[in-house]
Amino acid sequence: MILEKIKIKEIVFNMTLEEKAALTSGLDNWFTKGVGRLGVPKLQLADGPHGLRIEPILSEDSNVFNSKPAVCFPTGSLLASSFDTQLVEEVGEALAVECLAEGVDVILGPSINTKRSPLCGRNFEYMSEDPLLAGELGAAYINGVQSKGVGTSVKHFFANSQEHRRVTSSSNADERTLRELYLTNFEIVIKKSQPWTVMTSFNKINGTFASEHTKYIEDMLYTEWGFNGFVVSDWGAVHNRVEAAKGGTALTMPADTKNDYKLVEAVRCGELDEKQLDTLCERIIEVTYRAKDGKVKQERDFEKSLDRAQKAAEQSIVLLKNDALLPISSEKKVAFIGKYAEAPRYQGGGSSHIKSYKIISALDAVKKITEVTYVQGYVDNQEQTDEVLLAEAIEVAKAVDVVVVFAGLPESFESEGYDRNHMRMPTCQNILIEAVAAVNPNTIVVLQNGSPVEMPWAEQVKGIIETYLGGDAAGAATVNILYGKVNPSGRLAETVPNKLEDNPSHLFYFGENDNVEYREGVFVGYRYYETKKCDVLFPFGYGLSYTTFEYSNLKLSHATLDSETETLTVSVDVTNNGKVEGKEVVQLYVAPHKGVIIRPVKELKGFSKVSLKPGETETVIFVLDKRSFAYWNIELNGWHVESGKYDIVIGKNARDEVLKHETIVNGVKLFTGKLTELSTIGDLIALPKGAAYWEEIQPRFIEGAIKSGFAKESDIEQAQSNQLGEATDSNTQVLFSLTLNMLCFVIPDYTDEDLLTVLEELNKKDWRTY
Repeated sequence: MILEKIKIKEIVFNMTLEEKAALTSGLDNWFTKGVGRLGVPKLQLADGPHGLRIEPILSEDSNVFNSKPAVCFPTGSLLASSFDTQLVEEVGEALAVECLAEGVDVILGPSINTKRSPLCGRNFEYMSEDPLLAGELGAAYINGVQSKGVGTSVKHFFANSQEHRRVTSSSNADERTLRELYLTNFEIVIKKSQPWTVMTSFNKINGTFASEHTKYIEDMLYTEWGFNGFVVSDWGAVHNRVEAAKGGTALTMPADTKNDYKLVEAVRCGELDEKQLDTLCERIIEVTYRAKDGKVKQERDFEKSLDRAQKAAEQSIVLLKNDALLPISSEKKVAFIGKYAEAPRYQGGGSSHIKSYKIISALDAVKKITEVTYVQGYVDNQEQTDEVLLAEAIEVAKAVDVVVVFAGLPESFESEGYDRNHMRMPTCQNILIEAVAAVNPNTIVVLQNGSPVEMPWAEQVKGIIETYLGGDAAGAATVNILYGKVNPSGRLAETVPNKLEDNPSHLFYFGENDNVEYREGVFVGYRYYETKKCDVLFPFGYGLSYTTFEYSNLKLSHATLDSETETLTVSVDVTNNGKVEGKEVVQLYVAPHKGVIIRPVKELKGFSKVSLKPGETETVIFVLDKRSFAYWNIELNGWHVESGKYDIVIGKNARDEVLKHETIVNGVKLFTGKLTELSTIGDLIALPKGAAYWEEIQPRFIEGAIKSGFAKESDIEQAQSNQLGEATDSNTQVLFSLTLNMLCFVIPDYTDEDLLTVLEELNKKDWRTY
């Protein structure tokens, strides 16, 4: 049963100091210790996030390859491409049922780290380069799992963007970059779904280990965001038990019993406040009883889970190119070429590696529809071409109507624990695709990879399908897409650049020794590519369908919006004007007009997936609040909206805009410093009292400027006619950029002392924030 807080405090009050210290580290790899004397049970945790990985408890060979059979669902890289919160929630529910069957209390997932570079070896597990998308889908996953009474552990908190030296490296970034790109995703899941636990990452953030970071755990997670679960370390990520306890990490995993005494000594010598240790214990105990409340064991239905996994893959696979070749008619003579048609790459390496219940390959699945010819084409664990296999593939390609090449990245190329050094596929596979396309122009490439790859052959083939790592049923899902049994509706949750060097983090990604500088700041993924107007292979949000959609009737509830008190309702009509039923992902981007703050030209602020029959129209509605227009203001240490014009953009993806409407958004006027002689007239006018003083002094300034020949009367009139924020003409820009000490040069009898007196008066009162 769920215990009241007073009961939990009573349990902790009756615990010895040694019991408290012991509770904050694991019993073994997967269980907490509990407190048997006081009736506090143990928690069982298990690896996720895209399948249940449980090591046999009695096995002498407990490792990643000896886990119990389970269904592997699509990895985060593919699941995020669904842009479908309902679908992701259903996957969460299915995973929870598997947990209940095995007695698991908390599954370690979802993984929602922001994708900074295509090179990260664990990108297959992560969802997106966009924090809003990762956060919303992560929240849906958590809601699905926890609706069944099973807990989650959202990970890896935070700025964990690479595997290279992940245990010791420091992710160094300014607060704005961290808040906007690497924390917003976690903030969304905390506020929308309250995961039972949050897992800290291995790395440091600006020099402090994530597990020891009081600022981001106690101050932000708990106090600012209202988190009500406990924080657990990644396995082996705690290096100092006392500092981790101070920072807010309640549970160190795996077992670290030999160091429990250090907490006891720290309390006794005054280094660690026992109240903090009590708080950590209370958090663990509360979640423990929450996990045990009314839990009913369920039987595993592997086939039902496999069906769910297939549906998830079908709704997530992305059609990247289609030159009128897809879907394939079952009457066509088709060849499947490539090892991955028979032995698919469907999951990544490392702690998430599932011992699959049943793997459905494309070669097996296609037998339910038609017969195809199959040849291996390449050896996937090597770069060099097998000339015999290549020659065989070319001959087969000549003899069929359509060729489908199954290609991608070997598991050795990407895994937890290390990063890629390049974006290339094995040379033998690129050669194969080019050779086959040369003899049969009706070539389609099906990609199986955890992260974007370069595609030097993209112009030579007629079709490209991105399946990422699609789980146990990826083969069946792929075949249904190929033959039109399912209309593809996935959209890229990350940009595919033409080459690695185009990526904004390219120059700094691996860092120098243990220092990794996030010098690209907030310009990650499409935020960089769109702002830079950089050509990409496929933009964020991109994906094709077997039908077409038309957008119309974009409406905004406000022409002018007060961001502090009002929300903006946006509606748009979407019509399926094709011949088959399909799903469209409606994407809303907010694009600020140029202001003072350096910002991306557009950011995703809403998305909705709708299913439409031919001729059907649906009105999609979004509601935008202050955060939809805000940036993180470092001086204010909070979210701030810069007043000005914003475009509300409905896009097919981050690049292709279909409808746009302008609105004016008024934010809080800020001036965080004091006015000085070197402040500008623009700074003065931007503030109510400053503007009032400018009205008073302006006639004298104009008279002095004209008499001294500093400006012509027509220039002054032009500058006066413009309002602040409209300073687009050169005269106004010059006026607003003049420093206040220019008043002393231009106005007769206006002295330095006069200016200092005025500034002292204006700076006296708290007038700098409105």
